[in-house]
Amino acid sequence: MSSIKRVFIAIILLIYIGINSFAQEEPIIVKDSLTSGKDSLAFERGKEYTLGDFTVIGLQKFSEQTVKVHSGLTKGSKIKLPGDKLTSAIKRLYETDQFSKVDVYLVKLDGDTAYLEFEVIELPQLDKLEFTNLRKAKSRTLKEEAKIKSGDMVTDNLLVTTKNFYKNKYMNDGFLKTKVDIKQEKGKKPNTVDLLVNLDKGNRVKISKINIIGNELITTKKIRRKMKSTKQKMFGRFWKRSKYISTDYKEDLKTILDAYSEEGFRDAIITNQDYTWIDDKNIELNIKIDEGKKYFFKSVEFVGNSVYSDAQLNKFLRLEKGDVYNSKVLKERVSGDGTPDSEDLQSLYLNSGYLFAQVTPVETRVVNDSIDVEIRIYEDDPATIRKISVTGNTRTNDHVIYRELWTKPGNLFSKEDIIRSIREISQLGFFDAENIVPDVKPNQIDKTVDIEYSVAEKGSSQIELQGGYGGNSFIGTLGLSFNNFSIKNILKKEAYKPLPMGDGQALSLRLQKSKFYSTYSFSFTEPWLGGQKPKSLSLSVYNSRQFGYTSNYDVDKSQGLNIWGASVGLGQRLNWPDNYFGLSQSISYQRYELNEYNAIPSLRFDGGTGVANNISYSITLSRNSSGPNPIFPTVGSELSLTLKGTPPFSLFNGKDYDYALLSDEDKYRWLEYNKVSFKAKFFTPLYKKLILMTDVQIGLLGYYNKSASYIEHVNYSPFERYIVGGDGLAQYRFDGSETIGLRGYENGALSDRTSGGTMYDKFSIEARYPITLKPSASIYVTGFVEAGNSYNGFKNFNPFTVKRSAGAGLRIFMPAFGLLGIDFAHGFDPVGDFGEKSGWQTHFIIGQQF
Repeated sequence: MSSIKRVFIAIILLIYIGINSFAQEEPIIVKDSLTSGKDSLAFERGKEYTLGDFTVIGLQKFSEQTVKVHSGLTKGSKIKLPGDKLTSAIKRLYETDQFSKVDVYLVKLDGDTAYLEFEVIELPQLDKLEFTNLRKAKSRTLKEEAKIKSGDMVTDNLLVTTKNFYKNKYMNDGFLKTKVDIKQEKGKKPNTVDLLVNLDKGNRVKISKINIIGNELITTKKIRRKMKSTKQKMFGRFWKRSKYISTDYKEDLKTILDAYSEEGFRDAIITNQDYTWIDDKNIELNIKIDEGKKYFFKSVEFVGNSVYSDAQLNKFLRLEKGDVYNSKVLKERVSGDGTPDSEDLQSLYLNSGYLFAQVTPVETRVVNDSIDVEIRIYEDDPATIRKISVTGNTRTNDHVIYRELWTKPGNLFSKEDIIRSIREISQLGFFDAENIVPDVKPNQIDKTVDIEYSVAEKGSSQIELQGGYGGNSFIGTLGLSFNNFSIKNILKKEAYKPLPMGDGQALSLRLQKSKFYSTYSFSFTEPWLGGQKPKSLSLSVYNSRQFGYTSNYDVDKSQGLNIWGASVGLGQRLNWPDNYFGLSQSISYQRYELNEYNAIPSLRFDGGTGVANNISYSITLSRNSSGPNPIFPTVGSELSLTLKGTPPFSLFNGKDYDYALLSDEDKYRWLEYNKVSFKAKFFTPLYKKLILMTDVQIGLLGYYNKSASYIEHVNYSPFERYIVGGDGLAQYRFDGSETIGLRGYENGALSDRTSGGTMYDKFSIEARYPITLKPSASIYVTGFVEAGNSYNGFKNFNPFTVKRSAGAGLRIFMPAFGLLGIDFAHGFDPVGDFGEKSGWQTHFIIGQQF
C-alpha cells in the first residue's frame, strides 16, 4: 500500500473518530452543592451509573413531577455520564416547546449512584395580543385568523410566523408595502408577555398597465382578456377593479399558458414576471413569454378498443388530422370537462358498464410541428351492480327513494343512471339537493359494484298562519301543506310525529275567512299509484262563498256567489321520445251559483241570479330535465304543451247562441271554450355558479261556434282568460282566468281589467347567482329582461307590440314558508295607447317562482 493511501486512510479514521466522539459527548457540569458550584466531583466517562434521583429548579408554571415525566428518566434506571438516555431526556424537554434552556448538573456521587439536577428556563406565555392601531372588532378578527390565543408559548418561531402571516395576508390582498412590527412587554401574570402589533398596511396597489413581452402570435389584447381576475385600469369598468391580488394573479398566469395551449403552443412558458412601481399606489405588471411554436395533430389512433369501433370513438373525440393541437380539448374529450353531462370517451365506457375501463392519451411521436397521439384503451369486463343502499333518510321511507333510483341491482353500472338518480331524489323536495352523494364501491375481483346514496333530510312541509285587517274586515288564513305525507298510517296513533310522514304523498288543506267571503280547499296527490310505476293520482275539492255588501260595508248574506269545484287527474312518466317526458290528464268541474250578485262581469245574469257550469278536460305533454336542484336548477329544460277544453255544447244542442236570442240561463248553463298553452324554460351555465334562465310562453283561448256569442260580436268565453302584468300571483277572481306575471307593470295592467285577454305571449331572460343553497334557506339574486303582452283574439296578435321591462330581484326559499322574494323592475313602455311609460315597480313574490 502506498504512503499516500495510508495517509488518506488515517485522515478518514481520525475524522470518523472525532465525529463519533463529538456525537456522544453531551455537556454536563459537575456541581458540588457543598462548595457552591466548584467542580470537585470526579466521575468516569462512559461508565454506567444508577440514577439515585434528580431535581428540577427554575420552574414557574410546571410542577417538578411533570418535568420528570416528560424527561423519561426514572429513579433506579441505568444511565451513562454522558450518554444516550441523558441526551434524549434533554431533547424531549426541548421538544415540548416550553423551555428556552435546559442544563444538567451532577450534584452528588454515592459510589455507583449519581444524583442530577436539571436547571430550566421556561418560555414566557402569551397573555395578550393587541393591535395598537386597529379597532377592537378588526383586532378580534385578525387574532382568530392567525389562530393565536392566550397561553401560547412565545417562541422565536411564533414571532416570525405571526409577523409573516399578517404581512402576507395584506400583501396577498394587494397591499404590497405592508409593514408589521411586533414588540414584547412584560405581562401582568408571572412569566407572561404581551405582544403589541403595529400593522401598517399602506395603500392598496392598483394595476395601471399590464405589459406583455415576447408575444407575436397571440395579441396583447387577447392575453389581457384571458386574465379573468387581473385587470389594468380602464375608464368605465366598475364590475372588475384593477386591484393587484397575488393569488388571483398566479391563477391568471396559468390561464395565459392555457390560452396558448388551446392555440397549439404547448411549449409556451412565462420566462419572467415582475412588477414596476409607478408610485405608492400603482404598479405595472411585466410578463415575458416564450411562445414556442405551434403544433398540429398529425394522427390520432385508438389501441385496445373492441367494444366500440374507431368510427364510434371518433364521434366523441372529434379530432382530425391537421387540427390545432389543443391539450385541454384532448383531455376533456378523453376524460371529461367536469360537468355531469360531459360527452367524452371515459363517460362513454362508464355509461355502458365499463367501470374499470381506462382511457389514456399518449403522445407517441413529435416531428417538427406535428404530433401523433395514441388513445390507449383498457376495457376490462363490465361491472354489475350488486347492492344499492341509502343512508341519512330519517323520515322518508326507503321505498320512496328506491323507486326513484335508476340504478338497480343486477343492472350494468352506468354513470348516467347515477346522475339521473341524484336528480330524481332532488326533485322529491325532501332532501338537500346539494348534499346527495353517491358512494361508488367497486370490487374489481368479481367485477361488481355497490352504490350507497347518502342524503340529508330537510323540511318539506309548509305552514301558513296569518291574520290581518283589510277592506274593512279581519282576514284569517290557515294553510297546511304536507309534502311527504303517509295516508296509510293515518289511523295509526304511533305514526303521528306530529303527523304520519314518509310515503311521499302530498296533502294540502287551506282555509281563508273574512266578513265578506270564505274559501275552503283540499287536495291530495299520490305520485306512485299502486306503488309499482310512476303513475300519479291527484284529487282536489274546494268551496268558495262571496257575500254581497252595501256601500257602508254591511254584509247581506242573502246575496252572494257560491262556487263548488272538484278535479281528478292522472299522470304518468313516458319512455318515448325519452324518459324525461310525461303525460298528464285531468277532468274538472265548477258550479257557480249566483243570487242577486252582479260583481262578476264574466257572468251577466239578468238580476244577478243564475247558475253556470264549467266542465273541462285537459291534457299536458311535458318534458322536464332541469335540475339537479329543483329550487335552483343549473342545467336542463322544462317544456309543456297543454290542451284544455269543454265539450262543444253549442254545436249539438240545437239552440241558437246569438246573444240577443238566447236567454242568460241557456247561455251560461254550460260554458264552452278551448285553450292551447305552450311554456318552455331553459337553464344554461354561464360562468361558475352564474346561470342563465330563458323563458318563452304562449297561450291562446279559442271557441267552437262562430255564430255563438256571449255579448255582441264576442265569441270568446268570458271565462279562462289571461291576465298579464305584475307579480304573477293569482288574483282574487272566480272565472278561472290565468295570471301571467310581467314585472315592471302593475298587476293585470296589460290586459282588459274587466275581461282579460284571449291570447298572450311572454319572453324572459334571467341571470341567476346563488348566495347560499343551504337546506335551511336557499338564497339567490337575479337580473332580468322581459317582454310580453295580451291580445283580444288571434287577429290582433302582433309580436312587435310587446311591453318591455328590466330589473333585478332576490329570492329566498325556506322549506317551512316556500318561496319569498322581491323584484325591482322598470317598465319601458306605456300602458294603453296614450299612457305614460310604466316606470319603476316593486313586486313582492310569495310562493311563486318565475
